[in-house]
Amino acid sequence: MASPLLFQVTCVVVVLIVGFGQNIPLAEAEIPCGSVQMTVAPCIAYLTGPAGRPIPAPCCSGVKRINDQAKSTPDRRSVCTCLKNTALKLPGINAPRLSALASNCGVNLPYKITPSINCNTIS
Repeated sequence: MASPLLFQVTCVVVVLIVGFGQNIPLAEAEIPCGSVQMTVAPCIAYLTGPAGRPIPAPCCSGVKRINDQAKSTPDRRSVCTCLKNTALKLPGINAPRLSALASNCGVNLPYKITPSINCNTIS
């Protein structure tokens, strides 16, 4: 039988994909929000869990993969918007962990994902 945490994380991911997949405009972007959410889903337990928990390897792999895929300005803006809106709807998100996630995974972004980021300024 699956653990309660695994069940909760799975439910949150499904809700996010269904709830946000069609609500976030992608402009000319080629990376759908649902794809972004599935790729970084392994990060949810880290971002909402207790302090001291290490970042899971699949989380950092997903962060790196999304960064590698976001080649154009519209792609980067849509990924930013997707992550920001998803984080705003995720209960118990640790904002400092979220903003440091990319750098903690070895990904150099010129911005940090925060609830107040203006994704339209990303180039």
